[in-house]
Amino acid sequence: MQTAKSVIITCAGIGSRLGLGTTKALIDINGKTLIHWQLDLFRDVEDIRIVVGFEANRVVEEVRKYRPDAIFVYNHDYFNTKTGTSYYLGAKDGNEYAMEYDGDLLVHPDDVKKLLDTGGEWIAYADKRSEDAVYLSLNEDGEVTGFSRDHGDYEWTGPCCLKKERVQYTSGNVFNVLEPYIPLPGIKIRACDIDTYGDYQKAMEFIKGWG
Repeated sequence: MQTAKSVIITCAGIGSRLGLGTTKALIDINGKTLIHWQLDLFRDVEDIRIVVGFEANRVVEEVRKYRPDAIFVYNHDYFNTKTGTSYYLGAKDGNEYAMEYDGDLLVHPDDVKKLLDTGGEWIAYADKRSEDAVYLSLNEDGEVTGFSRDHGDYEWTGPCCLKKERVQYTSGNVFNVLEPYIPLPGIKIRACDIDTYGDYQKAMEFIKGWG
């Protein structure tokens, strides 16, 4: 595992498209909150930073049950900003490399380990699964070359990793942070992004397949 890597979980948003009346971090998936599943995936990571905003106190309380050593970063403008802002805020005081992980994402445990063990900068992607996806394209060398709302070879789900000083402020999404630096190496993962209620149902099936 790379010692100079911070993991930033961005869970400041409202999650309005899901329609469950709570921040996505606290939704129940097969008896555990989503943030609990995520913290289990990163149990061996020393520097973990949780970016909070909407329902921050409830998220902090839940995280502290499992990771009392987690660092909390506040995105106070969560209503007007997106995940790119949270990535920037979480990364700026962290280690040399900043690995971003969306607060509405589940990644197969074996693939999380692969990402943590991969040095340098990279962008992860998955087969198309979500109902409301952002897509990405690859070149023949397996590098990510672009993002699109309309078409692409695979789904951009996150995570990604950049050097801390290259994580620049944006009020937009994480892929807007990445765009100035592409092409970057791509890593294919098994992942489930939870944006809609249909995605939520898929997530419960996805976890059952972890074995």
